[in-house]
Amino acid sequence: MTLYIGLMSGTSLDGVDAALVEIDDEPTGGRPRLLASHAEPMPARLRARLWQLCHADHVGFAELAAAEEAFCRLQADAVAALLTASHVPIERVEAIGSHGQTIEHAPQGHDGGPAYTLQLDNPSRLAELTGIAVVADFRRRDLAAGGQAAPLAPAFHQALFRAPDEWRLVLNLGGFANLTLLPPVAHTRAPLGFDSGPANVLLDAWHVRHRGGAFDSDGAWAGSGRVDETLLAALLAEPFFHLPPPRSTGRELFHLDWLAEHLNGRERPEDVQATLAELTATSVALAVEMARERLDAPPPALLIPCGGGAHNHDLLSRLARRLPDTPLGDSAEWGWPADWMEAGAFAWLAWRRLAGLPGNLPSVTGAAGPRVLGGVFAP
Repeated sequence: MTLYIGLMSGTSLDGVDAALVEIDDEPTGGRPRLLASHAEPMPARLRARLWQLCHADHVGFAELAAAEEAFCRLQADAVAALLTASHVPIERVEAIGSHGQTIEHAPQGHDGGPAYTLQLDNPSRLAELTGIAVVADFRRRDLAAGGQAAPLAPAFHQALFRAPDEWRLVLNLGGFANLTLLPPVAHTRAPLGFDSGPANVLLDAWHVRHRGGAFDSDGAWAGSGRVDETLLAALLAEPFFHLPPPRSTGRELFHLDWLAEHLNGRERPEDVQATLAELTATSVALAVEMARERLDAPPPALLIPCGGGAHNHDLLSRLARRLPDTPLGDSAEWGWPADWMEAGAFAWLAWRRLAGLPGNLPSVTGAAGPRVLGGVFAP
């Protein structure tokens, strides 16, 4: 048995998630097991700095370096807290899989330029601070092979949830929503996964603007409003929702200025929040229909939600109405609570890198073929 740590900081910028994962010492690795987890909160000053970087047109090198150093120290703190709480010595951990903090993701390029994806990270510094080898820079290898570099979690979803005789759907509801449609093991088709659109990114931002606080707890505010069908139709006219996979997206497209382009200024804030929740549910349903058509699949036997949105009762209710033939499951039944799936994925991807095994699914990202992802940085 080998231990790995996965680190993930998503678009919510609320902190660093750290997952301690056990993987069998065998060629296939068996099913990864979550042993412990820790959430290291993001200091307000660092969160504000990262938010500015995500929305800046021009950034100074010194500013970028300062943010990277602060973020790296936060990651090291997360690792230390995780190991202390789990009573695991550093020597037992084979490697850390670090996703970094996405600043910008442009797999189609920008203004005619080359495709790029930028994650703020310093794996050399993290290895120095922790004394543990670090695997990082996972996305750009897939991008170099013509892929979208996202989503990467579907390969991990396959390792955890693919069933012998039924179709399953895994839905990550982070800042953005991405789905993984998993055929039965005996089926000849490869899994299909892609970003369906925004999940929490607009809901959180609109809530912060009008109510304060980081997010709409359990979707209570969205549940108090009424869906503005005219606004919903206008938002759904966004071309991204109708692109075939492979596809991925980020803050570069979906942000409050994008929303503002569709508002007349007379809407009640709670109605806009309800409409944004319905936008997430509807765009997921559209994406599921697209995936099913692509794989000639029946309605999935189970939908497994993960990410922060898995705790949003209002959002899950809307999804259930939009996907009435697919019951909702609980990832915790497989030993993986919803909050730790993404951090766990990067622990598993670190294992894949050190084992010399591909970490991407070309059927998901559109890459020219399977690729070993990430670079290794010794302590």
